[in-house]
Amino acid sequence: MKIKFFFLCLLLCFLLNASFSASGAALDTTDVIALNKKAYNNRLTNPAELINQANRALALATKINYPNGMAEANRILGIGYYYQNKQVEALKNYLIAQKIYQDANNEDGVAKVINNIGNLYRESDYDEAIKNYDTALSIAKKVNDEDLIATIYLNFGSIYYRKKNLNKALEYYEMSNVLFTKLNNQVNLIQCLQNKGVIYYNQNKLDTALVLLLNANAQAKEKDLNTAVASINLTLTSIFIAKNQFDKAEHYLEEGINYAGLVNSDKLKYDYKLTRFQLESKRKNYQVALSVLYDIYRTDSATNHREVATSLQLLKEKTKQEESAHNNEMMLAQQSRDRILFWSTVLVAGLLVVLVVLLINNVNRKAKTNQDLTRLNEKITEQKENLNQINHHLEEIIDDRTKDLQIKNKKLADYSLHLSHQIRGPIATLKGLLNLEKDNLIEKDECIKLMNKCVSEIDDNIIDMSGMLHETTKKI
Repeated sequence: MKIKFFFLCLLLCFLLNASFSASGAALDTTDVIALNKKAYNNRLTNPAELINQANRALALATKINYPNGMAEANRILGIGYYYQNKQVEALKNYLIAQKIYQDANNEDGVAKVINNIGNLYRESDYDEAIKNYDTALSIAKKVNDEDLIATIYLNFGSIYYRKKNLNKALEYYEMSNVLFTKLNNQVNLIQCLQNKGVIYYNQNKLDTALVLLLNANAQAKEKDLNTAVASINLTLTSIFIAKNQFDKAEHYLEEGINYAGLVNSDKLKYDYKLTRFQLESKRKNYQVALSVLYDIYRTDSATNHREVATSLQLLKEKTKQEESAHNNEMMLAQQSRDRILFWSTVLVAGLLVVLVVLLINNVNRKAKTNQDLTRLNEKITEQKENLNQINHHLEEIIDDRTKDLQIKNKKLADYSLHLSHQIRGPIATLKGLLNLEKDNLIEKDECIKLMNKCVSEIDDNIIDMSGMLHETTKKI
């Protein structure tokens, strides 16, 4: 009984502890999700703050061992570095996120990371970017993540724009716009407006492009999307340069430079320098110098793209090697844990067997004791029944003896009464004769004769009484 109570208390404590731990962990995971979401929403507003919040989310997710939270925090860190034009740092975080998502069997997370990796190659290696987008799209369709599907369509459009296939790019932008409208994703709808505006600008449809981009610019400002405003203003400046509206071009150029400074993007700042050269060239200010600088920029930009692509490939190879080594270490560690688990299981099983044997022995002893007690109770019951029978028989004997004694006492009383009548009469006669003879009132011979007669009568009565008493005793 005590053993059962101990195990019951132990189980209750375990369940209570698990309940408190689960509630605490649930609260912490909610905090991680909220931090990651807040960080992600800053991607077009303040990438520096995004990185700060994502690092906080990563620290908390690591503390509570929340794999999906750690993976998402690393993915968002990669996005922050991407918007700061730090592709190598971005790829490091993307690869970490991808590995964690794969270990957690989170296919949707894996697809998002692969899409983000594709974005890193968007400026430098179109084929590699498309390869990643195709893989991400296949997984996104499998898990039916419409928001991710729309985002990948948007990225496909950007790749085909860079490949100068404007019609195909516009087709993907329209597909993306349909899904984002269905999902009411306002931020990405602004991106669709901007991208379509850029397409129409490159098709020399300046008025159509201007309408789309001014709309996108207004919505981006309303939502404080600093990166989007800075990017949109680049194209708006180019449109007004093409329209020879240099004052408006100057306005959007300066405004865009200010927004680029807010997001601290080296790439945007560099692009604005190029646009400045374009504006001054159109104004015919230092045309030759600016044209040379423009060519230098183009050369440097292409060289930079190649270097970035090479760095990314080297980092991927290095990461694969490190991952392989890490997998080997994890395999060895897992084998060690498996051995420990095996022997622990054997030990626990052995202890359980011993406990079961002890319990069985205890049950058997109790059963045997119960059987002995049952047999003893049966014997006691049998003896009690025998005693009851003996007592009943003794009571019958006592009743019979009592009845006999009562009969004998009654006979004795009858005999005593009979004697008093049968014997006392002759004796009284003898006494009378003695008195008569004493007084000489009767002759001696007559007296003797009468006395003999009385004695004979007494003797006969005594013999009769003895016979009767003897017969009565025999009958009893």
